[in-house]
Amino acid sequence: MEIQGSPISDHNSDEALKQQTLKYFHYPHPFQLEAGAYLPEFTLAYHTYGKLNEAKDNVVWVVHALTGSSDPVDWWPGVVGKDCVIDIGKHFIVCANCLGSPYGSTQPLSVDPRTGAPYYHDFPLITVRDIANSYELLRIHLGIDKIRLLTGASMGGQQALEWAVLAPSVFEYLLLIATNAKHSPWGIGFNESQRLAIEADGTWQEKRPDAGSAGLLAARSIALLSYRSSQGYNKTQADDTDKTDHFRVQSYQRYQGEKLLKRFNAFSYWTLSKAMDSHNIGRNRGGIPAALSKISAKTTILGIETDILFPLGEQQFLYRHIPHARLDVIHSDLGHDGFLTESSKVTQVIRNVMEGVG
Repeated sequence: MEIQGSPISDHNSDEALKQQTLKYFHYPHPFQLEAGAYLPEFTLAYHTYGKLNEAKDNVVWVVHALTGSSDPVDWWPGVVGKDCVIDIGKHFIVCANCLGSPYGSTQPLSVDPRTGAPYYHDFPLITVRDIANSYELLRIHLGIDKIRLLTGASMGGQQALEWAVLAPSVFEYLLLIATNAKHSPWGIGFNESQRLAIEADGTWQEKRPDAGSAGLLAARSIALLSYRSSQGYNKTQADDTDKTDHFRVQSYQRYQGEKLLKRFNAFSYWTLSKAMDSHNIGRNRGGIPAALSKISAKTTILGIETDILFPLGEQQFLYRHIPHARLDVIHSDLGHDGFLTESSKVTQVIRNVMEGVG
């Protein structure tokens, strides 16, 4: 294994807290995938913030969601940053961009070293378990023996859960936010609807980076309906006039889709939605309860009562089957996206976790 960028020791300076650059971990060996195929090699892009203390007990590993990146200071403001509950001045924060995602890690637009051309549609099926295994390789390479807190939300929570089962002795605290033990038919149905939108784009079968872009815009519109709640839409997108067309919510849906097109591609979206569908913590482990019983970290599960994509019952299931777990519930009018928008409520939950409350 080799790494491009700076090892942990290079982050032990005040300057490192001010200027962070994207780093790259390259694994130059065949990486066996759970579904049977393999990647001939892979790269993970990752960020670190803060510095590792002398006792090496201040590591916080954050796992991003479906379209997130390895920079949680950017996408989780108020939760990760200077003087936040996950504090770049106190903690050594690690976040890796997952396999399949377009922010520097190996993904469908990466070059397949066997052919010299991008993978495109030939990128293999990866699972949440594969992604967790890649994080474990990065952890070992960085020389991190213990992680004080591992946290992720949504698909990031699925990955964190897998990793906590794969390497239970590594983690002291585990915070699972708006996630589940197995992706539901309801969730898979949303993802398949989004992939159908991409398939309906006449450019999707072409081997070019922007293939499926119009379909991805439509897919994002579908996704937003699962990320939010009716309460949120009715509050924030209501029109004050007696319109018959050109409603506020129409432009909002299009705007959000166009924003995603500027930073994502349909190939990665397809790949990661398939990975989310694959999530089943009990696969080849004797079932879900048996797998969850292997978790030894002090676990808190956080649910959002208006979440329709990962309903509260899924977090209650985790609470019942993870040993000595704690369950917290918050309200947000924005549904599933509440983990991003309710920073003060999420902060209090994380503070309780870090202080061992409950």
